[in-house]
Amino acid sequence: MNQAALHKLLAQTTKPKDLDAHFELRLATNLTLLKDLFLAIYPKGIESGAFNDLLTLLPKLYKTRSHALREQDLSKINSGNWYQSEKIMGMQLYVDHFNKDLKGLQQKLSYFEDLGINLLHLMPITTRPKGENDGGYAVNDYTAIDKRYGTKKDLDGLTTTLRAKKMYLMLDFVVNHTSNEHSWAKKAKAGQKKYQDYYYTYPDRTIPNEFEKSLPEIFPETSPGNYTYVPEMDKWVMTVFNSYQWDLNYTNPQVFMEMLANLVKLVNLGVDIVRFDALAFLWKKMGTDSQNLPEAHTIIALFKMCLQVVAPGTILLAEAIVAPLNIIRYFGEGNKEGNECEVAYNASLMALLWNSMATKKTALLYKTIANIPTKPQDATWINYIRCHDDIGLGLDDRFINEMGWNPQGHRKFLLDYYCQNLAWSPAKGLMFMYNPKNGDGRITGSAASLLGLEKALETNDVALQEQAVDKIIMLHGIILSFGGIPFIYAGDEIGTLNDYSFLKDANKKEDSRWANRPQQDWATIASVKKKKGPQATIFGSLKNMIARRKKTPEFADGNNMVLHHTSNEHILIFERTGATNEGVLVISNFDEHTQVLDGNRIAKLGYLKDQKYHDIIANQSTQLNSGFLALSPYQLLWLKKY
Repeated sequence: MNQAALHKLLAQTTKPKDLDAHFELRLATNLTLLKDLFLAIYPKGIESGAFNDLLTLLPKLYKTRSHALREQDLSKINSGNWYQSEKIMGMQLYVDHFNKDLKGLQQKLSYFEDLGINLLHLMPITTRPKGENDGGYAVNDYTAIDKRYGTKKDLDGLTTTLRAKKMYLMLDFVVNHTSNEHSWAKKAKAGQKKYQDYYYTYPDRTIPNEFEKSLPEIFPETSPGNYTYVPEMDKWVMTVFNSYQWDLNYTNPQVFMEMLANLVKLVNLGVDIVRFDALAFLWKKMGTDSQNLPEAHTIIALFKMCLQVVAPGTILLAEAIVAPLNIIRYFGEGNKEGNECEVAYNASLMALLWNSMATKKTALLYKTIANIPTKPQDATWINYIRCHDDIGLGLDDRFINEMGWNPQGHRKFLLDYYCQNLAWSPAKGLMFMYNPKNGDGRITGSAASLLGLEKALETNDVALQEQAVDKIIMLHGIILSFGGIPFIYAGDEIGTLNDYSFLKDANKKEDSRWANRPQQDWATIASVKKKKGPQATIFGSLKNMIARRKKTPEFADGNNMVLHHTSNEHILIFERTGATNEGVLVISNFDEHTQVLDGNRIAKLGYLKDQKYHDIIANQSTQLNSGFLALSPYQLLWLKKY
């Protein structure tokens, strides 16, 4: 039993209206684990008084939480794992690109309701440097709203309305670094040693050079190396991402407590899910790549156990776009199982789906998914096709080798396929951060452009347009049914193409990720209900699938996904099982040609009756043809069990 389950059990023994008593009970319940985690990172935490400082801080932070949010916390504890429900449907968006600002966003809430979206992930809205700022992930202040988006009052109005509509909000917490304009960085540059110790600062290159021997480069094209010289303090500072993003030094317990206070301030704005950005990088250790280290997991668990005491209704999302076996560890292992993050990005599924689209084969997907350990029962995934970031090829080399492919050669093929280096490929993506030293690179571009719609429209090829639309619908249908919270990236619901305007902006032109950060096209949205075309088909299909997902309880995430292997290398089949012999069989064809399945296979699983199957998406039954199920190119089926 993890701590959240224990809190739910104990909450039933305490008077509902005595919210302070619930806080004290949560603190007492977590106290031993808090101590163990804190001392694992800060062994001198008792004699230095740091642990006592933490225990003094927690009640103070609790008192800053509004009565309404405390009541909501208790309601969420009692209601259980709301985030695993089939009724949750997310969208990620840039506020200014969506509809100008927070007020504009609030005016469009009916759009989300119409589509079926009830969880919004707003990209960073806090203050950041005016020039380059990594899309807002260079943080000047963790809770001050950047004036381009509005005011704190505007955000309060939005969150109040969201709660009234039973909608949820996700915001980012950039836990690994601040900008070089943050107040701590400014004080460090002014010579204050206290704040220089908040970062990894060094008087010369001796230690940085040793670190560099094993540290990879995140942005080799625009920010090579991992350290930046700061003349104001005549020191080198660790800057793993960009020169203007200073890595926080979590070996200093004051950094943890300051960041905990910032985290609580953020969730007190009315946040339901906190996206822990770049959490894999939290601990630095010479001789390693300083990613996914055990100490990083301990810090995350410590954040979680503190937040669970102060604001238990808020859950954490792990932004760890790493190898498959590393991703699942962010749910917690050992005494931390279920006590780190409740949600993680299913980056493995995302990369595997793009791999299958390029190769038209599903074997690597089957191999990888089958070998990922079962996640904790109370955890879930975020399943997605695209987001604001690049597509990293985090595939497992072992399984690539088992396919008979060379890992480096296969990744080069994927980069070539999606980044316009193969004339026959329908994709129109862009290369991001190619490193000639090792051949590594990532892919950017909108889902529609990567799946061929942009080229098809340019050539006025109706057949290719239809094929691209089918691909878009199929991939979204898979993430809607796989198990977890499905997320649509704003614009993908209408097949938005690459936006090349970033090339004219001096602060953006070196970052091709801006190609998939377009303005929301409200003119197209207004037209989708009035005329036919690719955009209307995509929007209508996604809206239909979202509505049907919400009426299909088998799609709730209870670790109830079963892979079914098939001899056809182009087909993916998985089943979502129900409580009383119910289920949904999801079948998809990744090939450009029609593929067939033996009806006997489907009948044995219970999805065939009188040679007919019932597709939930189309809401119709279909007769088999000569005992075989024929799948059109890029067709997706959700079969209901008889």
